[in-house]
Amino acid sequence: MPMMNAAMFYGPGEVRFERTDIPQPGSGELLVKVQAALTCGTDIKTYQRGHPKIITKIPSTFGHEFSGEIVEVGPGVTKFEPGQRVVCCNAVPCHECYYCKIGLHNLCENLLILNGAYAEYIVIPALMVKHNTYQLPEWMTYQEAALAEPLGTAIHAVNAAGIKLGDTVAVVGSGPLGLMITRLAHLQGARVILSGKGQERLDQANKFGVDEIVDISSVTRPEDRIQAVRELSDGRRGVDVVIEAVGKSEAWEESIQMVRKGGNIVFFGGCKKGTTVSVDTVLLHYSELKLIGVFHQTPDDFKRSFDMLAARLVDGRDFVKETLPLNQLIEAFNKVKALQAIKYAIDPTVM
Repeated sequence: MPMMNAAMFYGPGEVRFERTDIPQPGSGELLVKVQAALTCGTDIKTYQRGHPKIITKIPSTFGHEFSGEIVEVGPGVTKFEPGQRVVCCNAVPCHECYYCKIGLHNLCENLLILNGAYAEYIVIPALMVKHNTYQLPEWMTYQEAALAEPLGTAIHAVNAAGIKLGDTVAVVGSGPLGLMITRLAHLQGARVILSGKGQERLDQANKFGVDEIVDISSVTRPEDRIQAVRELSDGRRGVDVVIEAVGKSEAWEESIQMVRKGGNIVFFGGCKKGTTVSVDTVLLHYSELKLIGVFHQTPDDFKRSFDMLAARLVDGRDFVKETLPLNQLIEAFNKVKALQAIKYAIDPTVM
């Protein structure tokens, strides 16, 4: 049986770099040689503490933002052929359940999740081949294409935010998704205030259209961060829209305090299970605030993401610092956690 390089997850904090069997494509499936697999906050959290939905058995391959080259097609595949460069979303809805039928595909009850990008080869399931896989144009790099999955979730969040031309939008968080949301809000015609940290990331934000930056490494008290954002708003009354992209309860609570009366707050960052937040009911009621939770993306979001990256309306080349071999995956995770880059690409062919 042919073998491949793979990063295998054995438990929280334990990843081994091994040789394992190359998977084989079944009916309607594609076998893809991974050319770029990106670091992601979800994968870092999975490495640190596991994940009940992504990791259902151990040992397991993991990683989910990738693109690559088709090396084999399964029986019945007519849309694709070997040699084509492709990208797919890591999840696909069933199109049959209650939520799919009312148009909420991101809340599908039977969401199929693909895991295993930190390996030389991966099989794309038939449902993903049908609904969520696209061929790359010749000018698009593998690294750019692999950003389509996270950018799709950012598009889903910005769509929910109700941004109007000329609005002032505060983005809380300067991670990869916060920076993507910054770019998308700018493209929506908004004036964007970014609240975040990490000099390299804040410098990059200037390329993405940010208008004002609140560096939280120097503005350390929550009340001061809230005030700093409000001071930058029209009449100091608060911004029109806040999009939170941190995933911590304190960031959720700060976001509520930054918005004007009648404003929208979008909670994009997923918090740890069991987390709760406190909301001032007087503020919520009398200011008519809209609190909006968002999760994942739809196939339409992913298609729009792919098209925006292909047109370089969002320039994926600004998000990936460099490519590292597979056996430096954990070092790449640590560098991202230390805010040394937005993302790294991993080349699984090099161990």
